[in-house]
Amino acid sequence: MNRHLYIDTYVLQDVPPSNINRDDTGTPKQAIYGGANRLRVSSQAWKRASRLAFVDHVPPSQLGVRTRQLARLLSDRLQLHGVDDATAERLAGAAARSLGITAGKKDAHLAYLVFFAQSQVDEIVRRVLEQVDVLAALDDKQLDEQVKTIDVKGVLGQGHSLDVALFGRMVADLADLNVDAATQVAHALSTHATQTDFDYFTAVDDVQEAGETGAGMISSVEFNSATLYRYATLGVHQLLENLSDEQATVDGVVEFLRAFTLSMPAGHKTSFAPHTRPGFVGVVIRSDQPVNLVSAFEEPVSADHGTFQPSLSALAQFFVGEAVRWGDTPVATLASYRTPADASLVAEAFGPSLSFDDLLLAVRSRVSDWLGASHESERQ
Repeated sequence: MNRHLYIDTYVLQDVPPSNINRDDTGTPKQAIYGGANRLRVSSQAWKRASRLAFVDHVPPSQLGVRTRQLARLLSDRLQLHGVDDATAERLAGAAARSLGITAGKKDAHLAYLVFFAQSQVDEIVRRVLEQVDVLAALDDKQLDEQVKTIDVKGVLGQGHSLDVALFGRMVADLADLNVDAATQVAHALSTHATQTDFDYFTAVDDVQEAGETGAGMISSVEFNSATLYRYATLGVHQLLENLSDEQATVDGVVEFLRAFTLSMPAGHKTSFAPHTRPGFVGVVIRSDQPVNLVSAFEEPVSADHGTFQPSLSALAQFFVGEAVRWGDTPVATLASYRTPADASLVAEAFGPSLSFDDLLLAVRSRVSDWLGASHESERQ
């Protein structure tokens, strides 16, 4: 029984004129690939969008929070349990300091963002409340010593939320708290060469003095449009290790696929409303290694009438050729897509088009089967 299972997800998505992920100058992020300038959306932007999308299907209590303000979180929750403000802030500050993470410019802040499960924060609060009267009566030196019995580091080292288990956690000061990410997300790239355009706009002041004409504001915003290729891979074995729960692992795989597929980074969303859904979603379940198919677009797609169809054809052709060249035998190949002009090639590569819900059900079934087989193998 292979001990590894990877869920590779491939997405082709048209993005209209927009600026969903910009650099420090306000320009849509870009990259040179295959000698051509491409529109780029950073992996960080799409991971955050995916993480925010979880709240539509996963209870907030089962998710995490990424913050420097652990002490504030603890203090607010202690106050909800009736601890007075001053005592709550003092005990919360001591609990946060017990981690041993360098303080930020503000003493109450950590030096950097740390990803915590909401349930872990609640557990720390519960342990503080168990001895709140004893802790409150101690002086600062005694408090710092006694609060070590709460074992904040131990709490944060287990019971990870789905998003922490998926995206990982790196704590520079405390390697013991690091969590290896179960997912890897590539920077999205346009399948073709792109160039940036400028939207020159004016805003009229609704309250004008008599005889006043013209704009109250003049400015410009940069934008771009493209067919994007997106890729992510999820190690089911790593997610299981992080969550220590088979059912939570199956659910987590499905929720990640849903969130990654349907989310959209929010840059300039009110100006452009770039809320498209993918024209193609392909899932390849592998037991050997993850495979990014971006090389299908190393030679930029060129087309006079749209870029999605030739992009899908290029991806399908590349996938079929690579499968023959490497002798690939995936556990499963599944897809949901708009019917392309070259339907036979796409069907040969990825199979018939399923509804997105049926695709998720098929992935759930395959992952459940693998976990069941792994469990049976361990018992033998």
